[in-house]
Amino acid sequence: MIFADLLGKMEWSYFWHGWVQFGGQAGLVLGLLTVVALLTYFKKWQWLWREWLTTQDAKRIGVMYIVVSVVMLLRGFGDAIMMKLQQALASGNSDGFLDAEHFQQIFTAHGTIMIFFVAMGLMFGIINLVLPLMLGARDVAFPTLNSVSFYLYFAGVVLVNLSLVFGEFGAVGWLAYPPLSELAYSPGPGVDYWLWSIQIAGVGSLLSGINFIVTILKLRAKGMSLMKMPIFAWSVLGAMMLVVVVFPILTATLFMLSLDRAMGMHYFTADLGGNAMMYINLIWAWGHPEVYILVLPAFGMYSEIVATLSRKRLFGYTSMVWALMCITVLSFLVWAHHFFTMGAGGNVNAFFGIMTMVIAIPTGVKVFNWLFTMYKGRIEFMTPMWWFMAFVTTFLIGGATGVLLAVPAIDFQVHNSLFLVAHFHNTIISGVVFGYLAGIAYWFPKIFGFRLHERLGKTAVTCWVVGFLVTFIPIYILGFMGATRRLDHYDPSMGWQSLFIVSGIGTLIIGLGVVLQVAQLVYSIWKRRELRDKTGDPWGGRTLEWSVPSPAPHYNFARLPVVTARDAFWEAKQTKRSLYSGPYTAFELPRNTGMGVWIGAFACLFGFAVIWHLWWLAVLVLLGIVVTLIRRTFEEDTEYHVTAAEAKRLDVAATKGQV
Repeated sequence: MIFADLLGKMEWSYFWHGWVQFGGQAGLVLGLLTVVALLTYFKKWQWLWREWLTTQDAKRIGVMYIVVSVVMLLRGFGDAIMMKLQQALASGNSDGFLDAEHFQQIFTAHGTIMIFFVAMGLMFGIINLVLPLMLGARDVAFPTLNSVSFYLYFAGVVLVNLSLVFGEFGAVGWLAYPPLSELAYSPGPGVDYWLWSIQIAGVGSLLSGINFIVTILKLRAKGMSLMKMPIFAWSVLGAMMLVVVVFPILTATLFMLSLDRAMGMHYFTADLGGNAMMYINLIWAWGHPEVYILVLPAFGMYSEIVATLSRKRLFGYTSMVWALMCITVLSFLVWAHHFFTMGAGGNVNAFFGIMTMVIAIPTGVKVFNWLFTMYKGRIEFMTPMWWFMAFVTTFLIGGATGVLLAVPAIDFQVHNSLFLVAHFHNTIISGVVFGYLAGIAYWFPKIFGFRLHERLGKTAVTCWVVGFLVTFIPIYILGFMGATRRLDHYDPSMGWQSLFIVSGIGTLIIGLGVVLQVAQLVYSIWKRRELRDKTGDPWGGRTLEWSVPSPAPHYNFARLPVVTARDAFWEAKQTKRSLYSGPYTAFELPRNTGMGVWIGAFACLFGFAVIWHLWWLAVLVLLGIVVTLIRRTFEEDTEYHVTAAEAKRLDVAATKGQV
């Protein structure tokens, strides 16, 4: 009896759910064992711990974010393929290869993974790579906090994947509306895995938001006023302001749902004063700003890429800044357009419909600014510019359908249909994913010292765009025909199967694009000597990150730059003025620490303990977190000193071979 109490809700039956799930379990476990075996065989554990896991270098933390995000992208894309295959097969007498419960779990996992653990991870990864360099800073404001933020994100990733091995995932949709997510209708651990993976990763996102805001406000190079900052820095500032304001809403909302499930509370139940609509209002008060949290940094990346590869100053810098800040504010005033059918009344629907149309205006301003930047420019159609062209052509479709959905009368007709699914993917894939892939291609040589292969990159872009259109145009049509979300079986008399098959073919074309990107990376590593960036400035850059050697040194700048104009590096090249005048001076850099690793591990264990009601373990883990934090406060040797002579030596060594 005592032993059973110690195990909480854990049961051996949660290891087996069928052969399809077993394939996922086996693939995950074998993949992990392969990585462990390779690290052991090549004796790389100490190197991994010393050079990567305990690093406080923002660039290396950014690389780890991106690596984990790409792995999760492959997991989420696998979920998408399974859903598409099920929908193509499950018509009439054919039940497909997934049962309804498993299909809903995959549906939930796909949305959760792609938003929280792919898009957010890519965003924070690229910001870590670029922002300090772009501002003329040696690191972020709080390097240790940056490490903790990554490991909290990684703890959420571990919990999401652990649900595949032991337990289940929620079958409630990626935002888990009550009452379906309440204990009465979802008694298993699936919703709890969803809750705590997001909750823990969300805390990491909030800490990152604070860190990057302080970095932007306090660590800019001398002479870099706010209106001399690159547009990417402005886009990050807007996004991180949203993170700091809305992620506490998400935390409070999920905590209340957790109390409903674990302690019998009634915040969102239908009895004892609870209200499910309160949850939906709260989750979308976070959810719609979240869309702009993801897309604003992508807009900043497009701005840097277009200006650099057009060989022109960005058109309308001031209007672009105002557009970004207007979107930041207006994003708080549109959340109710996600549930026009709730019965709030004509006045409420009219207000949120108008606000949704208004927020399209600053987005349009940015598009025209980019086009005017390109006008009469000497455009180089390299891979990052191909991603931008893919974005601007496909995003217009998403924007137009968004304006349609902003009309309550139209929304009533297509609400909860696949038309909405197509619109959402239209904006997120073209606006966010294309932007982050463009950013990775653009800044890759600065971080790794060699460029990615152009032909493979452009072929991958082509596959993404063609596959995107083939996938989602049929989905728009199916939405108009009445096909709803979360559909795992349908009657053949509806005439939907052929469109689902075409859509599935489009997903495979996107998959070919993903394969080509993997091939591009492998081939580029193989040919890295031929693709080496020998100048530190492969694109003819305009901002400070291109003024340092490639790959960027771990300390970023041996001497901090002095800025006198917007597009500081471009202006310095044109006037033949050095950004780095004056003598070398001593500076300090943070020492490696395992604190982030331990906090992440404890957070993961805490989430697992709460999911399975292992309260004794939860208490021990909380004590472990407290002890770790207290121990860190007693560490005095947290930085190492770089003398002026050493700074000069490092600078000479880093620039050797750069021409």
